[in-house]
Amino acid sequence: MNTPNDLLYAKTHEWVRFGKNSATIGITDHAQSALSDVVFVELPKPGRKVSTGEVIATVESVKAASDIYAPIAGEVVEANPALSSDPGLINREPYGQGWLFRIQPTQPNPTGLLSDSDYTATLAH
Repeated sequence: MNTPNDLLYAKTHEWVRFGKNSATIGITDHAQSALSDVVFVELPKPGRKVSTGEVIATVESVKAASDIYAPIAGEVVEANPALSSDPGLINREPYGQGWLFRIQPTQPNPTGLLSDSDYTATLAH
């Protein structure tokens, strides 16, 4: 299982990559593997304001539909347009082209996110 050490993670299997003005969010390699083949993604619209822990998107696979939770609070600034025509990017590149959306964070240093080793430890339970 791949958990890059330059990202932060939520216990609900989302990852966060902080940039200058926004944070990119996707689902972890563990999550995409558990879902198997992703066939549809419902993403948030830009301008939507979200709180930490709020359901913000849905990922559907051949096995199940899964809610995606906002790992940080803020305003959605972009949704990944490539996923509408190729949702399988989430399976092939969960930390790359398979990102879901970008949020402009409300707080500069959000709390409650996990390091790669702390996230991996939650999977052992």
